[in-house]
Amino acid sequence: MERRLGGSMLVVALWALVGSGLSGCGAAQERRAPADAVRVSPADGARGVAAGESLAVTVPDGRLERVVVRREDAESLGGQRGPAERVAGRLSSDGRTWQPTSGQLLLSSRYEIRAEAVDGHGRRTVRRTTFATREPGPRLIGRFTPEDGQTVGTGMIVSLNFNHPVVDRAAVERAVTVSSEPRVPVVGHWFGNRRLDFRPREYWRPGTEVTLDLRLRDVRGARGSYGAQYKKVRFTVGRDQHSLVDADAGTLTVRRGGAHVRTVPITAGPPEFATYNGAMVISEKHTETRMNGATVGLAGEYDYPDVPHAMRLTSSGTFLHGNYWADAGVFGTQNTSHGCVGLEDVRGGSEELPAGWLFRSSLIGDVVEVRGGGGELVSPDNGLSGWNLDWPSWRAGSALDPEGRKKSTWQQ
Repeated sequence: MERRLGGSMLVVALWALVGSGLSGCGAAQERRAPADAVRVSPADGARGVAAGESLAVTVPDGRLERVVVRREDAESLGGQRGPAERVAGRLSSDGRTWQPTSGQLLLSSRYEIRAEAVDGHGRRTVRRTTFATREPGPRLIGRFTPEDGQTVGTGMIVSLNFNHPVVDRAAVERAVTVSSEPRVPVVGHWFGNRRLDFRPREYWRPGTEVTLDLRLRDVRGARGSYGAQYKKVRFTVGRDQHSLVDADAGTLTVRRGGAHVRTVPITAGPPEFATYNGAMVISEKHTETRMNGATVGLAGEYDYPDVPHAMRLTSSGTFLHGNYWADAGVFGTQNTSHGCVGLEDVRGGSEELPAGWLFRSSLIGDVVEVRGGGGELVSPDNGLSGWNLDWPSWRAGSALDPEGRKKSTWQQ
């Protein structure tokens, strides 16, 4: 009885040893690292993460073997959610840290991270986390000119007008670049906190290809206000045409490539409504438009519903336009306008008369310079009139130094 009991105990002991030996055999099973062997920032499940926070995957020891990060829109600016996209990144030289190639998180997005690592003891682990970035406040959008694909004159200034005030002008300007082929330096200039213009030192060369690159998506313009645009706009500089208005002589002379093309008679503004002097740029062309004095503080002075061949020079209301209501003898002899430059035309417009000919010959972006007549120099922010600033003054209006850093002396 005792012998039989001892045998049973021996069998149990042997099974215990066998079981112990099987469960302790590390060569046949993968060893798992502790749960904190892979650390991810922002934390798993985080919500409302700001765009300025950093995304990083790290291991205290060992190495990261694979990191996959995917992002999908929590909302879409176009009303549709786009597909998930993989976020590009790079490992540090010691294999312990992964960071995205672009350090900026996108707002209104959900991020999913999967990281595989081996710790210092050879143990493997896989970590999966998610987090979501904050919903933005009012979207900052820049209305730009010229349009994509346009052919423009050599005086074209790239201009952006923002729908909200910009406080961090250096950050916004850094996210907007204007480049050209052939290459020339192009510098931005702020007019207040809503308008940013770009131009080279001299007028563009004919044939230049220009690219406006907007990378404003999620760039902070002010507290709670982030950019929405991410696009490229390309335009071409056409032939070189400049028009010179001599308000004293009552003439407009057109030169193309430096050569005289034609001189036509005009009527400018009299002393009480003297036409602005200086270099202005054609920013709009209208085959026909309404001109009402009430829009420029001259209610009751005039209201013409069908002004032909109108080309805008300033935002305050200076135009080159056809004039059918004045006697033909006025042109070249008297200044009778309210500040515009009028050319002979007929109601409905004629391509054969001076106004129609000039309209047909002109591009948006052509320079029109006015001299004489007692007019004051046009303000550089009145239309695309930035050519009236010399180069040092233009560069002084940029929030960035030549290396793209925020100027230490820049006042927001």
